[in-house]
Amino acid sequence: METATELAPQLAPMAESTAAVGEGPAPTAMDDQAAPSPNGVPHLTPEELVAKAIAPVKREFLRPPPSRTQNDTAHENKKADAAQAGLAREKKSKRQLKRERRQEKKSALNLCPEIAKTGDVASCPYKDKCRFGHDLEAFKTQKPADLEGECPFLGSEEPCPYGLACRFSGTHREGLLGANTPGSRKKSSEMNALNKDVQKLLWKNKMPFPKSDAQLKRLGLRGPNKSLKKMLEGEISDIPLSNNCKVAEENDSDGGVARDSRNELDHPSQVSREENVSDDLATEEIRPLKKAKNESEEKNSSIDAGTTVLRKHLDRIHTETETDASTDSMATETDRSLKLHPREKKLIDFRDKLYLAPLTTVGNLPFRRVCKFLGADITCGEMAMGTNLLQGQASEWALLRRHSSEDMFGVQICGAYPDTVARTVELIDQECTVDFIDINMGCPIDIVVNKGAGSALLTKPMRMKAVVEVSSSTVDTPITIKVRTGYFEGKNRIDSLIADMGKWGASAVTIHGRSRQQRYSKLADWDYIDQCARGAPYSLQVLGNGDIFSYLDWNKHKSDCPELSSCMIARGALIKPWIFTEIKEQRHWDISSGERLNILKDYVRFGLEHWGSDRKGVETTRHFLLEWLSYTYRYVPVSLLDVIPQKLNWRPPSYYGRDDLETLMASDSAADWIRISEMLLGRVPDGFTFAPKHKSNAYDRAENG
Repeated sequence: METATELAPQLAPMAESTAAVGEGPAPTAMDDQAAPSPNGVPHLTPEELVAKAIAPVKREFLRPPPSRTQNDTAHENKKADAAQAGLAREKKSKRQLKRERRQEKKSALNLCPEIAKTGDVASCPYKDKCRFGHDLEAFKTQKPADLEGECPFLGSEEPCPYGLACRFSGTHREGLLGANTPGSRKKSSEMNALNKDVQKLLWKNKMPFPKSDAQLKRLGLRGPNKSLKKMLEGEISDIPLSNNCKVAEENDSDGGVARDSRNELDHPSQVSREENVSDDLATEEIRPLKKAKNESEEKNSSIDAGTTVLRKHLDRIHTETETDASTDSMATETDRSLKLHPREKKLIDFRDKLYLAPLTTVGNLPFRRVCKFLGADITCGEMAMGTNLLQGQASEWALLRRHSSEDMFGVQICGAYPDTVARTVELIDQECTVDFIDINMGCPIDIVVNKGAGSALLTKPMRMKAVVEVSSSTVDTPITIKVRTGYFEGKNRIDSLIADMGKWGASAVTIHGRSRQQRYSKLADWDYIDQCARGAPYSLQVLGNGDIFSYLDWNKHKSDCPELSSCMIARGALIKPWIFTEIKEQRHWDISSGERLNILKDYVRFGLEHWGSDRKGVETTRHFLLEWLSYTYRYVPVSLLDVIPQKLNWRPPSYYGRDDLETLMASDSAADWIRISEMLLGRVPDGFTFAPKHKSNAYDRAENG
């Protein structure tokens, strides 16, 4: 493993470009006049800096902010205007973009996966109808040079799945096809892949959900019931709605945008279902099956196998439904009080465990593997939309993937209505291996809230109850929920619901100490979280979330409220994933730049295993690495601070690190993040640009974080 010292020649030009924004080389000590604070006011004490939410970096490491003249500013504004004008001119229709993607797939660089594996042009079963290129010689001519390092699939029982397309093909031990030494590694360490047969059924809307439908019917939540619709959608909340929210509610009750994704699934009794996983049916390994142009051909080719599997599965479902119905009937006739509450079917213990929050974009499987290695006990996948899962979208199902190292793993789903969430829960319980299912009722993103999901549910407690109750009644897997303090600032409402959440069937509830309106601005309200934890029944586990960035924060929250089961760690883990190690070892880890680089190397290796070692996989890994680096630069090393520990809301000033690599890692420039990615994944393609998705470097804007 290369260290920072070994990378010195490579870092030298990078350090020069990074230091160019300052004035001169990094000093060992700076006098008072040469050490202005980041806001331009000299001689601020550490206490004054902390009061302004600026990280109190020691003066000898500070450097002046880049000087910008009026001409520079005008030039930059002119460039930005030109870029915007260019974007406006280059705007293309969806049809044109789709045509360009197809043409790109046919290019020489996009070699057919089957040919890449075998090296034989005749091996592709689709021949001329294949969506990928078949010119092997042109591919070899245009293929980029191999990257440094070894193929991540070396030592597996099977050959490298990317063969000739692998960016490490030169390290394949037996020729160019990637055959490796067998027996030293398991075939696959990932679980919860979507079965192709199930995906086809979801595409065709031919997948009934008997368990969830039975519970929806039992609770009176199934069918176009007008009174129920009025209760769930037109419910009057004690929280005053803004004009925008009133318009959204009116659209919702009128069957507007918020219900579009739900209408398709209102009558599942009219469809049928096939076996969830069948080893007897052949599945496509190269690409998902498109809809057949000739319907009769599709039916004739699949009717024999599909009908047999479908009949077997429907018989099994019918038997299970009859058994459940008879059991319910017996319990009703004898004594209703003897029937187990859904929450009592299966329990999961979150108490005192380190819980990595579900994190959009960055909380992918490779990142969770890094956090598990650094001490996380519980991991949860990124939030997945229930409607997309029910439609069989492969990109959404990818969010449910689980690594074998994740010994306590859950998935988080989001939905606006009881039927959508219940069917999603049943589908996940059947197709995936998870320890718990978390329902998101706190997401503040507009596109989610406008559809009636996420934080919008906080304004509709009756719908919250219906969602949790029907979900927990449908499956034995523990159901947990994640909420915010309320929808509007100053209108907290979880304290009035916390006593009933356990009765609904929730095993645990995580409270993010901010309102939806607050987004990520201001500090989390831990006093309110503690109030809710004290008001919760003992059987309901309550977890707090917000602004945990050191082991001292963890200790304080746990000691202030013993009723709190645990704390969820979110952005703190994005900025420094070794926070789990710090909490377990009860210390401030003054981590070096070399140790941080090794963590990034592990992430890259995990990413190549997950997304692939071909050109597309390398660039996907690079993209998510850059998204992560847009958070990690906010970490300030312990030795550089006048006041420890660092707080999550502190802005780091412009400073020099203890070596060139640490200085590079402290840069807030996307160009420097790209340089770090090139150290690990080679040069970026021509014309490559990157802008962080979540704009994490904009501290003051409420929509960021």
